[in-house]
Amino acid sequence: MSRAVIYEKFGGPEVLEVREVPEPHAGPGELRIRVAAAGLNPMDWGLASHPALAAQFGVTVPSGFGYDLAGVVDEVGPGATGFSVGQRVFGGVMARAAADFAVVATPAATLWPTPDGIPDEVAATLPVAGSTAAAALAAIGVRSGDTVLIGGAAGGVGVFAVQLAVRAGARVIGTAGEGTFEFLRQLGATPVSYGPGLADRVRAFASTAATDLFGTEAAEAALALGIPPERISTVAAGPNPPGGVRATGGADADPEAMARITDAILAGEIVVPIAGTFPIEKVREAVEVQAGRHVHGKIVLTL
Repeated sequence: MSRAVIYEKFGGPEVLEVREVPEPHAGPGELRIRVAAAGLNPMDWGLASHPALAAQFGVTVPSGFGYDLAGVVDEVGPGATGFSVGQRVFGGVMARAAADFAVVATPAATLWPTPDGIPDEVAATLPVAGSTAAAALAAIGVRSGDTVLIGGAAGGVGVFAVQLAVRAGARVIGTAGEGTFEFLRQLGATPVSYGPGLADRVRAFASTAATDLFGTEAAEAALALGIPPERISTVAAGPNPPGGVRATGGADADPEAMARITDAILAGEIVVPIAGTFPIEKVREAVEVQAGRHVHGKIVLTL
């Protein structure tokens, strides 16, 4: 038997249970990962809370929980390709990451080797947030000399978007609550308060591009400031964001985005702030902390 986070009905953190389940094994064309860490994203508890959203991703109850993981390949089934037993890996498995074991079909487009020097707890934070940040910036062609407005800059995706934009040579203006201002400054951003009047507060910065990682407030402010819609992206406003701005997400990241992120981490050019780690038995507490939206960085479950 092995452990897995399971929910039998949709709801808040109270529906999440750590269960003893039959230990899965790799079949033909599959590999098994012994999970060491699972990074949490708002998407995870969004799926567990909203049946309509879950349906969009093919998730039905009863369901497992979590997408991002890191661990070690410990079984390779006949015909499986790309990875070997004993290899450290990180990546994504829909609604199955928070478990002792995850079985993945190969070839696995959302699984990467974990470089030496990157701990599992860090690797487990990268797939969703890193891919989404890379896609959000690529959609608007961020380049050296730009001044980029980033909405939701202190969140799980924002911490990567800020640092990737700075690394590209851009100046970053990041919206956040005042309690995170110093945190954003340490990442290289100039912080501004979100909320009514945002366009007036950022007008003097003469932004040339924008990405909104939480809703549409920053995107609407960018439009009001005259930034062309093709230089504004959103990741959480649905398929038809306001004003013809570009909707994007992690699935749009280019195949080399994750390698660039891990290279930057190893070079000390990107830091991964981990706001808290929780043993899998405290998954409800971990979700409650993250859902409060006052954490600076990522939340990780350890197994």
